[in-house]
Amino acid sequence: MNLIAAKPIRVFLADDHKTTLWGLEQLLASAAPRMQLVGTATNRADLLAQAPSAKPDVIVLDLDLGGEDACTALPQLRRESDAQILVLTGERDCKAHEAVVMLGARGVVQKSEEAETLLRAIEKVYAGEIWLNRSMIGKLMGEFASGRARPKDDPEAEKIASLTVRERQTVTAVVRHKGAKSMVIAEQLHMSEHTLRNHLTTIYSKLGVRGRLDLFVYASEHGLARDRVPAEPRRAVSG
Repeated sequence: MNLIAAKPIRVFLADDHKTTLWGLEQLLASAAPRMQLVGTATNRADLLAQAPSAKPDVIVLDLDLGGEDACTALPQLRRESDAQILVLTGERDCKAHEAVVMLGARGVVQKSEEAETLLRAIEKVYAGEIWLNRSMIGKLMGEFASGRARPKDDPEAEKIASLTVRERQTVTAVVRHKGAKSMVIAEQLHMSEHTLRNHLTTIYSKLGVRGRLDLFVYASEHGLARDRVPAEPRRAVSG
């Protein structure tokens, strides 16, 4: 029986401390073949010049690159690369963490955490999930939920209208069970995790979002987080 090897997660590292960068390279090497290093950068200019062409799946990014704020690079990275961005930082200020998430980062890992934590976080954000501590998730979701209401002339109305009832129920479940594991959400919807992933893939495509955090933001901004979702129509039973 021939088994096709899983595609390695392509990782790009950005950190201005050479010793730290070397340690991260060794950590990724220890995770082979499930992870593969495709490039490194020690400053903002090299990051923006090299990361998109390296075509990484995940960019592990230090917030401080040689005295430059890496936050300012996030919008361009998101425009020019399909990579998920995972921040690795020694910064403990929650406001700084919130800022990078609002700019598109999919997770934050403290440098003080175990090495295995970083590897798990890379796998999770690669899979489209978010990696944040519980207190930060709760705070961010609260801010999103209290965001601006959907305008009457919503240019996204056609996208939203394309969602099936089941897909709307899935969106609602993701919002209500913010930060929960896929297994929990699937159980609430009475479906398998595989079916949930299929629904989410379709939803992401229809709405033009890139993961569960993007979906939560989108749902909050366009009223899906507050809408009552109708039940699926019952099929007539012939007697």
